[in-house]
Amino acid sequence: MEPDLIELKKLNKKYDSVQAVKDISFSIKPGEIFGLLGPNGAGKSTTIKMIMNILDPDSGQILFDGKKLKASDNEKIGYLPEERGMYKKSTVTEFITYFGMLKGRSIEQLEMEIEKWLTYFDLHDWRYKKTEELSKGMSQKVQFITSIIHDPEIIILDEPFSGLDPLSMDKLRGAILLLKDAGKTIIFSTHVMEQAEKICSHIMILNRGEAAITGSVSEIKSSFGNKMIALEFDGDGSFIEALEEVESIIKYPRYVEVELKDEELADSFLRNIIDKISIKRYERIVPSLHKVFISSIGEDLL
Repeated sequence: MEPDLIELKKLNKKYDSVQAVKDISFSIKPGEIFGLLGPNGAGKSTTIKMIMNILDPDSGQILFDGKKLKASDNEKIGYLPEERGMYKKSTVTEFITYFGMLKGRSIEQLEMEIEKWLTYFDLHDWRYKKTEELSKGMSQKVQFITSIIHDPEIIILDEPFSGLDPLSMDKLRGAILLLKDAGKTIIFSTHVMEQAEKICSHIMILNRGEAAITGSVSEIKSSFGNKMIALEFDGDGSFIEALEEVESIIKYPRYVEVELKDEELADSFLRNIIDKISIKRYERIVPSLHKVFISSIGEDLL
């Protein structure tokens, strides 16, 4: 069995009277993409800052390759913080080069990587522009490049999708998958469930500083049973939500996802709708990560 690259053991962190993180434990193997999910204030950023040695835990341990993190290990880590800043008078290339050199890379080593990543993010024509001229989305892409430009073994991203438009989210997701294919181990926090579902192998959902659920994405989704039905139909389906078999409904542009109170109620549910609407699709499905998230933390906390 492959050994863990990163292991957290019963981490606790308190700010005055607020328990920000309580007894958090998880492990990550080399090459995994691990997602820390949760609403604002759940403890995601605090956990990441403890992994990065920015904050000391009140109790618990963080191990890298079975040992405590040393200052010399920082060159193996790329970190994109949630709070980000840029040197406004630097050009894009100067900004990325500066931080790459701080991590021990030479200008010659950095040139090709900068060219590659600026081209990937459609920023090549902006390489000699001042960073103050960039849009917010462009700035986030440059900051992401800065966090990975020294070819780190471990990449830690705090809310990397926050504030990005859908096209930029897809581009960033593609970059993260490219890094995984290159053998990198990636930890990121987010509340964007769609992106987490597409790229994470394992997740932890945090709620008020505690782990609500932890494990592989596929196992977690399967553990929620077979109570979800994707339903596409013509006609007035407004009555569906009031049926006694129905726990909840999520509405999408072309279909709805119906959560039943029990998977054994599927036949009864079908009998109650079949004569009232024209069914185009009726499919038992594994719940989305969004649905798992809502069920784990409660919709009122979002």
